[in-house]
Amino acid sequence: MEPDFKHILLFKTNIQTTDDKILIAKVMEKHKIEQWTVDQQDVDCVLRIVSPELKLDEVISLVSKNGYQCEELT
Repeated sequence: MEPDFKHILLFKTNIQTTDDKILIAKVMEKHKIEQWTVDQQDVDCVLRIVSPELKLDEVISLVSKNGYQCEELT
């Protein structure tokens, strides 16, 4: 089943290293976010989340509280 594109959230982050990704994975798991990726090869370290429940500001707050920069990718 293809994801509904209105449920795909994209963010510019500073999640750059493998250790960063491991920490964020624990955060995502704790908040039951099952579909997510970080493109560490992209200059914007794009975080992509598929979630029908979460809103932009909730993700930004969650990532920021864990010490990373996070803003909506426009």
